[in-house]
Amino acid sequence: MADTLTFDNLKKGMRVRIAGVSEEAPFCGRLMELGLTPDAEFTVIKVAPLGDPVEIDLRGYKLCLRRSECSCLKVALVD
Repeated sequence: MADTLTFDNLKKGMRVRIAGVSEEAPFCGRLMELGLTPDAEFTVIKVAPLGDPVEIDLRGYKLCLRRSECSCLKVALVD
C-alpha cells in the first residue's frame, strides 16, 4: 500500500484515492455527502496561487475545497 498523504500535500495533476477519513472533524460528514468516501479516486485539477482552494475532479464533477476543511482526509497516490 502506498504512503498516505494529507490534503495539504496535493499538487496539480495528482491522481489519488481516499485512504482514510477521520469522522470527528467538523466538515467530515458533509465531505462524505459530497462523495469523498473511502476508496473514492479523484484528480487534482487546479491549486490556487496561494494554495487554497483546491479544485478536484471527483466522480464526474468538479469540486473546490479548502485545505482546512479537508484535514480529516488521508489520501494515497494512484499509480
